[in-house]
Amino acid sequence: MNNSASISASTVDRATLHRAIAASAMGNATEWFDYGIYAYGVTYISSALFPGDVGEAVLFALATFAISFLVRPLGGFFWGSLGDRLGRKSVLALTILLMSGATLSVGLIPSYDSIGMWAPLILIILRMVQGFSTGGEYGGAATFMAEYAPDARRGFYGSFLEFGTLAGFSLGATLMLTFSLLLGDEAMHAWGWRIPFLIAAPMGLIGMYLRVRMEDTPVFRTREAASESQPSPGLATLLQRHWRPMLVVGGLVVALNVANYTLLSYMPTYLQRRIGLSPDGALTVPLVGMLFMMLFLPFAGRLSDRVGRRPMWRFSLIGLLLLATPLYMLMGTGLIGACVGFILLGLLYVPQLATISATFPAMFPTNVRFAGFASAYNISTSIFGGTAPAVSSGLITITGNELMPAYYMMATCVVGLAALHFMPETAGRSLYEDPFSQQPSFYREARADQV
Repeated sequence: MNNSASISASTVDRATLHRAIAASAMGNATEWFDYGIYAYGVTYISSALFPGDVGEAVLFALATFAISFLVRPLGGFFWGSLGDRLGRKSVLALTILLMSGATLSVGLIPSYDSIGMWAPLILIILRMVQGFSTGGEYGGAATFMAEYAPDARRGFYGSFLEFGTLAGFSLGATLMLTFSLLLGDEAMHAWGWRIPFLIAAPMGLIGMYLRVRMEDTPVFRTREAASESQPSPGLATLLQRHWRPMLVVGGLVVALNVANYTLLSYMPTYLQRRIGLSPDGALTVPLVGMLFMMLFLPFAGRLSDRVGRRPMWRFSLIGLLLLATPLYMLMGTGLIGACVGFILLGLLYVPQLATISATFPAMFPTNVRFAGFASAYNISTSIFGGTAPAVSSGLITITGNELMPAYYMMATCVVGLAALHFMPETAGRSLYEDPFSQQPSFYREARADQV
């Protein structure tokens, strides 16, 4: 396998590698563009497509948004198994088309006043399509990127996948805010909110074009050339044979995505309703914070190639565990404090975000890499990621304590640290290896690293 690895690495020139990274990141940007326009346009969407007063309609719209997370695990296993059997690029061309098509179609749904209950029903169906396709998109894009990137620089190149995440979310949020300012409230409620959804179509077409022009990954092609192709195992077999990496990934994703969805999706609501910032201020703070995060992502990815993934995750988890509460208290002091607090929270989170796509795919062998990663990631995300805003808000309502989101984040960091204890170091490791195949050696290394 070492010969195959060296041959595969030497055949990927810099231009091809850059196209592979762009093809992977475009899918992430499209996925999070959808989240950005939905999160920042939920008031308009709810009034156009749902019955009831403003509060009830917004609640229904948020619940509909959460529905997409319920089907993500199904999508992760379905697309992952297909990708392990047929190849990464074909599946990724399909998932980005489905994702962008579902987002585009939301902007075309007739209003509730025109078709009644068909409007929210169609929205629910489209959100489920979006969630099903997204279940395969992220795991596939990360696998595609990881199998193209050189082992020694996988962290650096992988960070651009998450750059696409923040860029897509920021673009969607900024577009919704810009159209709101240009068109005014009346026009936005009538038709303006639909425009950002329509922009998903060209994004999806560009992403598909980039992907279909690529060859499949060197690692997958090497496996096929070696006649190692075999049917991807069912979920029961996957859990039976690869439960260790799935548990580790699942535990790390608990901490990762509670921080992620709290900072990106819930923060505008928290700053406006709980802290008392103006609507414009509450929407601006996360955008400023995400800009800083985007600037530091490539540096964090490059650093992880030098010092390892485990130290980066340990620094991030311990930093959030110790500083989440003080930084939430700082955000409660006003607009400037909110900006500073959010930026610092975001920068503490960056070492996790920058290294996801370099860390997680490397924990699985090639024949189950897509399915194993996508299944573990999406199961944990559906339980803890999509529910993070609702849980944080519910905890505040129950306790009356505005710091409950910080406490929840801290609790999930403890879960992440427990999972990190059992994670092998994957920096610089060849993807032709299975880091969990030598358990006695791994556990000795893990214990030695903790001393």
